[in-house]
Amino acid sequence: MRIGAIEAGGTKFVCGIGNEQGEIEDWCSFPTEPPDTTLAKVIDYFRNKDIAAIGIGSFGPIDLQPGSPTYGYITTTPKPGWENCNVVGTLNSEFAIPFGWDTDVNAAALGEVTWGAAQGMDNCVYYTIGTGVGVGLVAGGKRVHGLLHPEGGHIRTRRHPEDHFAGLCPYHGDCLEGMAAGPAIQARWQRPGSELPADHSAWEIESFYIAESVTTAILLHSPQKVILGGGVMQQHHLLPMIRERVVQNLNGYLNAAQITQHIDQYIVQPGLGQHAGLCGALALGLEAFSNKPC
Repeated sequence: MRIGAIEAGGTKFVCGIGNEQGEIEDWCSFPTEPPDTTLAKVIDYFRNKDIAAIGIGSFGPIDLQPGSPTYGYITTTPKPGWENCNVVGTLNSEFAIPFGWDTDVNAAALGEVTWGAAQGMDNCVYYTIGTGVGVGLVAGGKRVHGLLHPEGGHIRTRRHPEDHFAGLCPYHGDCLEGMAAGPAIQARWQRPGSELPADHSAWEIESFYIAESVTTAILLHSPQKVILGGGVMQQHHLLPMIRERVVQNLNGYLNAAQITQHIDQYIVQPGLGQHAGLCGALALGLEAFSNKPC
């Protein structure tokens, strides 16, 4: 059986074909342009691919309520041109098959529980830290939904005492995304993070903000695994700094060996690597296919 997968990001779309074992057999990526152009490329990719379902992990916010008139829409995004875009409806008009639909980070969390770093667990938190910041949650083996869906990238954070940067988020200013996403690093230091050396003070500040959020997530959700992905986390010196700060923040309060003795196995990079989002979308597609009416 062949399942379609779409990682719909604010910077690029990744489309692929996979199977029940989580293996990606074919994929392509292209820049995120206006919706008409981008979704036309998605349709062209999947046409005549003989797929049984499609899973979509999308940047947000998105509408996840099946009874809502805007179910399947990207809603109040700051991404120009994408506000109130009917993603699922547009694709469903071309492909009369089941669709799985969730945030890109909830999808990635599902993929990591199914095939990746959290395999065999029923509770994890997944961060993507790149052009934006998103947080996905799996609890009790299920993706977390509620009134909407988790938007952990927009939680306000305690400020680093030596950081006077105003923050870039157009909605909240100095939320986690406004302070720690890739564009915030570039705006603060006038250079992208990829050009900053490992000993630059940027990383001490960056690790502070990410660790503040991870500490909160651990205390609030008690995940069995914390997974940090996205372009910013390709700076491999950053992960040990975050682990150290989280341990300092918790200050011995949580008596769990995963934190006190094995933090390097508890806060980790995605087991699925750069395909975490695409594999997560594949897992959404498989779930949609298995839940289709008989």
